[in-house]
Order: sequence, then structure tokens, then C-alpha cells
Amino acid sequence: MIANETSLDYSELKTTDDIRHFNEYACVIGQTDRLPRESLNPVILGLFGEVGSLLAVSKKLYREREAFPWHNDSLTEEFGDVLWYFATLCKRLGICVSTILQELAETYQTIARPISKDHALISLGKSTAVLLDDSSTLSKQELESFARHYAQALGACGLDFRTVIESNVAKITGRFIEPDPHSLPTFDEEFPQDEQLPWHFKIRITQRKSGMSYMQWNGVFIGDPLADNIAEPDGYRYHDVFHLAHAAILHWSPTFRALIKHKRKSVSKVDRTQDSGRPIVIEEGLTAWLFSRAKQLDFFQGQSSVSFDILKTVQQFVRGYEVEQCPLKLWERAILEGYKVFRQTKENRGGTIIGDRASRSIRYASI
Repeated sequence: MIANETSLDYSELKTTDDIRHFNEYACVIGQTDRLPRESLNPVILGLFGEVGSLLAVSKKLYREREAFPWHNDSLTEEFGDVLWYFATLCKRLGICVSTILQELAETYQTIARPISKDHALISLGKSTAVLLDDSSTLSKQELESFARHYAQALGACGLDFRTVIESNVAKITGRFIEPDPHSLPTFDEEFPQDEQLPWHFKIRITQRKSGMSYMQWNGVFIGDPLADNIAEPDGYRYHDVFHLAHAAILHWSPTFRALIKHKRKSVSKVDRTQDSGRPIVIEEGLTAWLFSRAKQLDFFQGQSSVSFDILKTVQQFVRGYEVEQCPLKLWERAILEGYKVFRQTKENRGGTIIGDRASRSIRYASI
């Protein structure tokens, strides 16, 4: 391991903006590093895996061609993930992350001649394999070689280094850092009260002898009676709990709006694009897809987090709708709290669901 070394021999930072930008990223690295501290192996393995994912995106472009139009977005994300692991590795070794980033930026800007994308990516893979070979004896030269090949690959793919950093910051802070409640969107605060989701609500869910579940708000039945509609009963009849969790925690649920007739009809475009048919289908589809994954995970029993892969799929589901403004950390809370209440409702065959938008919370109470 590199000992007693605080920085590599790189050029001076050139602008105040660069200093701020790179220092901010170095700070984010420290806040989002959740990997075990007793060994470098998880970081090295993560770096190797992300470089593999980066190469796989390029391979898919060969296979899919015009059927893979979003490859630039995928490359930007993968380059960002690679950068996170490399910066984390440097930080663990006591190397100044902002200085590393400056060197990468300078290398990116001063590449003498462009090289082919394939050659650049393969060279990056080779330099990664060197780091994987023996993480206990990493040298300054090996890290510099990786940084140089990373910058060359970035240039060969035609991507902007600053964009990669900004994209990665948005991704990892949204996933790992608890959001400032005052910065979160509410979506309907400027609309009349009868077009807002209720700020506090109690929904009663009961199951009758028929096995169908019924839902009441303020003593009035809302929605249709529900069954599981599957050969092996799994409790999906109570899935409205998830819409209630979305409403309370995300301040979003076109399904719940429709059920209580609180759609934002005073602005026809909002009603049409955020509260009506297609958005409702999106939420229902997302809920059904997530439920199928949750069944494999014992409905998140005993879990304190949600897989990043699941959260990224959630993000893809809601792209283009107002709720995409909600960070993944908030989605994680909505999923875990929603499934906690779902498990209680399923176990007791009903109950009272209490949602509070002010505290962005949902809880279960007996009927």
C-alpha cells in the first residue's frame, strides 16, 4: 500500500471553479462510502466490476446498434461509477481526491491524438486488472496509469468529464444522502385544497368473508373491492397501501388522487399529464413490478435498504413524470415504510393506515 503520501505529483489547480467543483466531489465521496473499512478489496472489486459494466455497454452498442439509442447516457453513468470507485480507492489510500480529479481533467484536455474507443476501453481494462492483481502493493505509478487510461477512454467515447462528475454526484447523493426536507417537492401546494392530496389521512382497510378487501376514507368506500387475482394468494389485495405510502412520503400518487377525486383539474395540462390515465397506469405497473420483486425478498422483512438496481428501475419507470424529482433515498423510504405497513395489514387482514405528508410518514393502526 502507498504509505505517508497525501497527493500525487500533479499540476496546480487552475481555477477557483475547478477547486470548488473537485472539492465538492471529494466531499461527496466521503459521505457516500458505505463499504467495509477493514479492507480495500470491496473497493477494488467494485472498480473492476464497474469497468466491466462500462465495457459491456460498448459491447451492447455493437449488438444492438440503432436499437440502443441511450448508450451515451449509459456510458456517462458507467464512467461516473468507475470514477467513484477510483476516487474512493485514492481516498482510502490517503491520496488527495481533488488533485486526482484535476489531473484527470488535464489529461482529458491534453490527449495528443485521439485513439479508437475499443483500444481505449481495452487499455482501461488492462490497467484495472493490474490494480486487481495485488491490492496490498498498489504503487503510485499503477494509479497514475489507471487515471491516464480512464481519461483517454473518456475522450475516445466523446464524453465530457465535468458532465460525468455532475451526473455521478446527482446519482450517489440521491441514493445515499438523506435529503433536506425543505428541498423536497410537494407537487400540489399551489393548488386549491380540494385538488391537493390530504396532508393527513386515515384509510380503513377491511377484509370480508369473501376474501375481498374494501377501503374507506372518512367513512366512504373508495375504489373497488380487491382480490389477489393469482393462483397462490400473496396479499396483493392490500396493495393500495403502497399508493398511500407514495402519497404520504413522496407527495405523489395519481391512483390515490383519482380514488378520492382530488385530481388537479384546474390546470388541464397537469390533470392530463400527471393525474390521469397514463400516470395511473405507470404507478400501478410500478407497484405490480415491485411487488413481484418484494415477494422474493420476504416483502423486505428485516431489511434496512433497497437494492440500488431496484431503485434505478423505479427511476426508469417514472421518468418524464413529476415524481422523478424525488431522490432515490426518498423512494427507498417510501418502499420500506410502505412494505412494513403492508406486512402488518396482511397479517391482520386489514387495519387503519395513517399517512402524514408533513412528516412524510405512514404507519399502521388496528381497526
